[in-house]
Amino acid sequence: MTLLFGIPIQALFGQLLLGLINGAFYAMLSLGLALIFGLLNIINFTHGAQYMMGAFVAWLVLSHAGLGYWAALLLAPLLVGALGILIERTMLSRLYKLDHLYGLLLTFGLALVIEGGFRQLYGISGAPYAVPEELQGGWNLGFMYLPIYRGWVVLASLFLCLGTWLLIEKTKLGSYLRAATENPQLVQAFGVNVPVLVTLTYGFGVALAAIAGVMAAPIYSVNPLMGSNIIIVVFAVVVIGGMGSILGAIVTGFMLGLLEGLTKVFYPEAASTVIFVVMAIVLMIKPQGLFGKGS
Repeated sequence: MTLLFGIPIQALFGQLLLGLINGAFYAMLSLGLALIFGLLNIINFTHGAQYMMGAFVAWLVLSHAGLGYWAALLLAPLLVGALGILIERTMLSRLYKLDHLYGLLLTFGLALVIEGGFRQLYGISGAPYAVPEELQGGWNLGFMYLPIYRGWVVLASLFLCLGTWLLIEKTKLGSYLRAATENPQLVQAFGVNVPVLVTLTYGFGVALAAIAGVMAAPIYSVNPLMGSNIIIVVFAVVVIGGMGSILGAIVTGFMLGLLEGLTKVFYPEAASTVIFVVMAIVLMIKPQGLFGKGS
């Protein structure tokens, strides 16, 4: 048996793969949070519930309509994103001129209501969701066994994250969004409908959470608590990367997932807390986050 740092190499790479999978979900979810906060100044605590709703849409359309994974990847972001737009138009838009705390309290309350409703309807035992037939099986790489579905999740999340970053940072639409955040009156004067732009941005951030939920369903099963179990860690990732920093959310999400995986190998007792230890250190040294801009 080959050892690396005294650890069997299969066990080491297996944990790194798990860390990379967790990192992919941290990156996708923190990307949505950073996008919403960076461009709309809303601390969206319903993000975990919207991630859970994405998984439930996948499970419901399979159970009741016979539509599989690929259809769910299309339907879930549309349906959950539309619900997000409704929330933004009817509730959040009334709080834009108030302190961030009001938005946080509102979205926190909404998250509790949504999660409570799903617990009432479906219980907390969870439901299995099968890996799509095209992505079943795995590859033997010699030093480890790589399940195809998990490899797909990592690649798809990388594509999604980098595509969103390019859209915001390198396109004219992204420049309108960033300008609308800095000076909405000036952008409106150029004929851009800023309220519609803001609403669509929130809907897009929510859609990202729903896509992550669909991808998570075959790995973690579908459970009303799946959003609340991950959202605190995702907030820590966003704080470490820098509130509102899209690149910071992506890089930090993957890095912390790998760090969590390595901690499980060398000191498992600290695996559930290592991200919060990193957050405390970063806040002491660089309060604006690793990729955040100073005030």
